[in-house]
This record gives sequence, C-alpha cells and structure tokens, in this order.
Amino acid sequence: MTNKPEALVVMGSTTFADQFDSSRLERLGQLVNLGDPVWTNSLDAPELSTRLANVEVLVTSWGVPRLNAERLAAMPKLRAVFHCAGTIRDFVSDELWARNILVTNCADVNAVPVAEFTFASILLAGKRAQFLANDARNFRADWSYIGNHGDLGNIGRTIGVIGFSRVGRRVVKLMERIQDATCLVVDPYADPRDVAAAGGRLVPLDEMLPVADVVTIHAPELPATRHMIGAPQLAAMKDHATLINTARGSLVDTSALEEACRSGRIQAILDVTDPEPLPADSVLYDLPNVVITPHIAGSLGTETRRMSDAALDELERYLSGEALVARVLLEDLGLSA
Repeated sequence: MTNKPEALVVMGSTTFADQFDSSRLERLGQLVNLGDPVWTNSLDAPELSTRLANVEVLVTSWGVPRLNAERLAAMPKLRAVFHCAGTIRDFVSDELWARNILVTNCADVNAVPVAEFTFASILLAGKRAQFLANDARNFRADWSYIGNHGDLGNIGRTIGVIGFSRVGRRVVKLMERIQDATCLVVDPYADPRDVAAAGGRLVPLDEMLPVADVVTIHAPELPATRHMIGAPQLAAMKDHATLINTARGSLVDTSALEEACRSGRIQAILDVTDPEPLPADSVLYDLPNVVITPHIAGSLGTETRRMSDAALDELERYLSGEALVARVLLEDLGLSA
C-alpha cells in the first residue's frame, strides 16, 4: 500500500502484549507506517515530540491517556483514532470532537463475551448452581440444603433483560436456546419490532420485575440510569429471583441490594459493583446467595485479540475509502455506554 499514514499504538503495556502479537503487528505494519517506537503508554514524553508531529492515526486501547487540547496540539496531523476496546468516554475530549477527528471502537465485538458470560450465568442460575456451591462449603453432612433457593431448572423460565443494547440484544437471541423461555425486554428507546425479531417482548419495568426468574442488566451508565434498580425495584422482584449485573455497578443501589440479599429473598450475580471493588466490610461478600466476580465478563486475555482484529478491519476500510461499521459520533454518547 502506497502513501501509508504514520501511526502510533497507544495503550498500557500489558494490554499491548495481549492485543498485538507478532501476526497482528505485522498486519498493522502492512497498513500504516510504524516508526520508532511502535508503541507507547504515554503521549507526554519529550522524546516523542517529533514522532507525534507526524502521526495521522492512533491505535488505542485500555491505558490510553485522555486526548486533551495539549496532547492534540502535539499531533496536528492526527485524523483518526481506532480504539481496540469498548467505551471511549475515558479518553475523548471536546477538543477531539471540535477537530472532527474520526473515532471508532470495538464495543460491538466486546459485547460477545459479555453476552456469553451472561447466558452462562442465566443457565447456572436456573439450577442455582453458584449459590448451592456456596452452601456446600457450610452444609457438609448431607444435601438437604438443595431446596433453599427455590425450584431448580431452566425450562419455561422468564428472563428479564434491561437494556436492548449490543449485549442485551445478544442475550435475547441466546434465550432461544432455552426451551419454552419467555424473554421480556425493558428499554424506552427500543423498537418493539426489533425486540420481537430477536425473540423478546418489549414491556415496562414494573411489568417485568414481578414475573422474571432472572433479571439481567445491560443498560448504559448515564446520569439517568444511576440506581435505576433500587429498593422499590428489588422489592418488586419475585421470591428466589436472580439479579445479574454485567453492565456497571452504579445502575444498582448497593445499599438497597445489600438489604435485599441479606433477607435471602433474592439472589445476585455481580460482575460489577459500586464502588468497584466493594469495601472489605460489605455484607455481599459473605452472603451465600451472592456471587461476585472481579469484572471479568468483558474481553480478557486472548479474547482481546478479537477486538484488535476488528480495529484493524476498520482501519483497512478507512484506508480503502469504504464505509466504516463502528464509528462513534458525539451524539451517540448520550445513549451508549
């Protein structure tokens, strides 16, 4: 490819090692000019000044510093940022949008492992496997505790999905694998026809909560969604229902969740919490009806290379003048994660 643009990879060192093995670096080098250094986790080092002055493309991921006015001023030729991860909120700035710099991300690709994690959690929750595993540590004489968390089984379950997002719509589609399952979707912005085409039914939150066996959250973190699940919503859930949160911890009122789970009436599977991690004295750590994982639902390790591949695909489309599939616009940020 002639007239290749100058490019720089900007992300954390561990992320770079995970996302760009030799084959992906080779592919990147076929698309752009990679100078010395190829990679950095900082844009403020004086020795980078000449390099930055000629950079037209940034390939970024977790660990990229905020692209503020000062850093953008050092990159007067910058035209595009290809983000090999999900949300761009942590590094974009008003100055970046004012310069009309193109930004893409891999949120759609990152939704795949989150949906897979959620679906697996739903299946296990149907058998109460996570919570019975906790009980097994304390009740060792026999298996009389097996009925402590309600009826077991997955056939005919009702699953409530909050947020018909990239992840949410994938979860709805996966529900087709559960025999006689009913999938109820809550999202004020979703088109009922799109929800129906995916296999769900659009309903209000207050209609879904009392009937769902599992409630799984996939809404974006926005001021309007903070504590969208609080004491009234938790009280509306049916006995022995399971709440799954793989979105953001702030969508659930932690104090209210502690009280609801302490009562033993509902169960919770939390891959995200507020704050993250929880304080060491949080009662949620010690409750047998609560499972906490350290924010692992999204892309990790080898899974992150799928995002690198998607970003490189997008870079190739950009250089070829083709339509992009994952461009992020400023107006998108009002409704997306």
